[in-house]
Amino acid sequence: MRSTIVRTKEIVVACDVVNDWTVVEIDGELDIHTHALIRQAVLRLLGEGHRDFVLDLCFVPFLDSMFLGTVVALTKRIRACEGSLRIVCPSARMRAVFAHSGLADSYEFYESPQEAANQPPAPAVWRSKNGRVPHAEQGEAGDRPG
Repeated sequence: MRSTIVRTKEIVVACDVVNDWTVVEIDGELDIHTHALIRQAVLRLLGEGHRDFVLDLCFVPFLDSMFLGTVVALTKRIRACEGSLRIVCPSARMRAVFAHSGLADSYEFYESPQEAANQPPAPAVWRSKNGRVPHAEQGEAGDRPG
Protein backbone atom coordinates (compact mmCIF):
# COMPACT_ATOMS: atom_id res chain seq x y z
CA MET A 1 0.00 0.00 0.00
CA ARG A 2 1.48 3.30 -1.11
CA SER A 3 1.89 5.96 1.56
CA THR A 4 3.31 9.46 1.67
CA ILE A 5 6.16 9.58 4.16
CA VAL A 6 7.38 13.16 3.57
CA ARG A 7 5.43 16.17 2.32
CA THR A 8 6.79 19.71 2.27
CA LYS A 9 6.54 22.66 -0.12
CA GLU A 10 9.73 21.47 -1.80
CA ILE A 11 9.37 17.71 -1.92
CA VAL A 12 7.01 14.75 -1.64
CA VAL A 13 8.27 11.26 -0.84
CA ALA A 14 6.02 8.23 -1.16
CA CYS A 15 6.76 4.64 -0.27
CA ASP A 16 5.37 1.31 -1.44
CA VAL A 17 6.51 -2.29 -1.16
CA VAL A 18 6.63 -4.10 -4.49
CA ASN A 19 7.93 -7.66 -4.80
CA ASP A 20 9.82 -7.27 -1.47
CA TRP A 21 11.46 -4.02 -2.66
CA THR A 22 10.72 -0.81 -0.77
CA VAL A 23 10.14 1.69 -3.56
CA VAL A 24 10.84 5.25 -2.44
CA GLU A 25 9.42 7.68 -4.99
CA ILE A 26 10.71 11.24 -4.80
CA ASP A 27 8.97 14.20 -6.40
CA GLY A 28 10.97 17.43 -6.20
CA GLU A 29 14.49 18.77 -6.32
CA LEU A 30 17.19 16.93 -4.39
CA ASP A 31 19.57 19.51 -3.04
CA ILE A 32 21.02 21.07 0.08
CA HIS A 33 17.50 21.92 1.27
CA THR A 34 15.91 18.48 0.84
CA HIS A 35 18.62 15.80 1.06
CA ALA A 36 18.27 15.42 4.84
CA LEU A 37 14.55 14.64 4.47
CA ILE A 38 15.37 11.73 2.16
CA ARG A 39 18.08 10.49 4.50
CA GLN A 40 15.75 10.59 7.51
CA ALA A 41 12.94 8.85 5.61
CA VAL A 42 15.13 5.98 4.41
CA LEU A 43 16.76 5.56 7.83
CA ARG A 44 13.30 5.41 9.40
CA LEU A 45 12.32 2.70 6.91
CA LEU A 46 15.53 0.79 7.73
CA GLY A 47 14.60 1.02 11.39
CA GLU A 48 11.20 -0.46 10.57
CA GLY A 49 12.88 -3.49 8.98
CA HIS A 50 12.95 -2.56 5.29
CA ARG A 51 16.21 -3.72 3.69
CA ASP A 52 16.00 -3.62 -0.10
CA PHE A 53 15.31 -0.26 -1.69
CA VAL A 54 14.46 1.18 -5.08
CA LEU A 55 15.12 4.91 -5.16
CA ASP A 56 12.75 6.29 -7.81
CA LEU A 57 14.06 9.56 -9.27
CA CYS A 58 11.59 9.74 -12.19
CA PHE A 59 10.01 12.95 -10.85
CA VAL A 60 13.25 14.63 -9.83
CA PRO A 61 14.14 17.57 -12.09
CA PHE A 62 17.42 18.38 -10.35
CA LEU A 63 19.93 16.82 -7.97
CA ASP A 64 23.17 18.17 -6.58
CA SER A 65 26.34 16.83 -5.01
CA MET A 66 24.85 17.07 -1.52
CA PHE A 67 22.24 14.51 -2.51
CA LEU A 68 24.91 12.29 -4.10
CA GLY A 69 26.69 12.27 -0.74
CA THR A 70 23.40 11.28 0.89
CA VAL A 71 23.03 8.37 -1.55
CA VAL A 72 26.53 7.14 -0.68
CA ALA A 73 25.86 7.41 3.07
CA LEU A 74 22.52 5.62 2.73
CA THR A 75 24.11 2.90 0.63
CA LYS A 76 26.62 2.21 3.40
CA ARG A 77 23.85 2.01 6.01
CA ILE A 78 21.64 -0.19 3.81
CA ARG A 79 24.49 -2.58 3.03
CA ALA A 80 25.48 -2.71 6.71
CA CYS A 81 21.95 -4.05 7.29
CA GLU A 82 22.48 -6.64 4.51
CA GLY A 83 20.22 -4.70 2.16
CA SER A 84 20.55 -3.39 -1.36
CA LEU A 85 19.76 -0.26 -3.36
CA ARG A 86 18.66 0.20 -6.95
CA ILE A 87 18.16 3.57 -8.62
CA VAL A 88 15.45 4.43 -11.14
CA CYS A 89 16.72 7.26 -13.28
CA PRO A 90 15.42 7.40 -16.85
CA SER A 91 16.98 10.82 -17.51
CA ALA A 92 20.30 10.73 -19.37
CA ARG A 93 21.11 14.13 -17.87
CA MET A 94 20.65 12.78 -14.34
CA ARG A 95 22.68 9.67 -15.05
CA ALA A 96 25.44 11.94 -16.31
CA VAL A 97 25.56 13.54 -12.83
CA PHE A 98 26.20 10.10 -11.34
CA ALA A 99 28.78 9.36 -14.04
CA HIS A 100 30.68 12.65 -13.58
CA SER A 101 30.81 12.06 -9.85
CA GLY A 102 32.32 8.61 -10.33
CA LEU A 103 29.28 6.83 -8.86
CA ALA A 104 27.72 5.36 -12.01
CA ASP A 105 29.57 2.04 -11.73
CA SER A 106 28.52 1.61 -8.09
CA TYR A 107 24.78 1.32 -8.75
CA GLU A 108 22.28 -0.47 -10.89
CA PHE A 109 20.16 2.00 -12.85
CA TYR A 110 16.73 1.23 -14.21
CA GLU A 111 14.31 3.00 -16.53
CA SER A 112 11.23 2.45 -14.36
CA PRO A 113 10.29 1.31 -10.85
CA GLN A 114 8.49 -1.67 -12.40
CA GLU A 115 11.70 -2.80 -14.08
CA ALA A 116 13.74 -2.31 -10.89
CA ALA A 117 11.30 -4.29 -8.74
CA ASN A 118 10.50 -6.94 -11.36
CA GLN A 119 12.37 -9.69 -9.50
CA PRO A 120 12.52 -10.05 -5.71
CA PRO A 121 15.82 -9.11 -4.04
CA ALA A 122 18.53 -11.73 -3.83
CA PRO A 123 18.67 -13.46 -0.43
CA ALA A 124 21.04 -11.68 1.96
CA VAL A 125 23.14 -14.82 2.29
CA TRP A 126 24.17 -14.41 -1.38
CA ARG A 127 25.38 -10.87 -0.92
CA SER A 128 29.04 -10.24 -0.48
CA LYS A 129 30.51 -7.74 1.90
CA ASN A 130 30.16 -4.88 -0.59
CA GLY A 131 26.50 -5.53 -1.33
CA ARG A 132 26.94 -7.20 -4.68
CA VAL A 133 24.63 -10.02 -5.67
CA PRO A 134 25.17 -12.99 -7.96
CA HIS A 135 24.24 -12.89 -11.60
CA ALA A 136 21.21 -15.13 -12.04
CA GLU A 137 22.53 -16.49 -15.32
CA GLN A 138 25.97 -17.29 -13.91
CA GLY A 139 24.97 -18.37 -10.42
CA GLU A 140 28.01 -16.74 -8.85
CA ALA A 141 28.98 -13.54 -7.10
CA GLY A 142 29.23 -11.00 -9.86
CA ASP A 143 29.57 -7.38 -10.77
CA ARG A 144 26.02 -6.18 -10.14
CA PRO A 145 25.74 -3.91 -7.10
CA GLY A 146 22.82 -4.80 -4.87
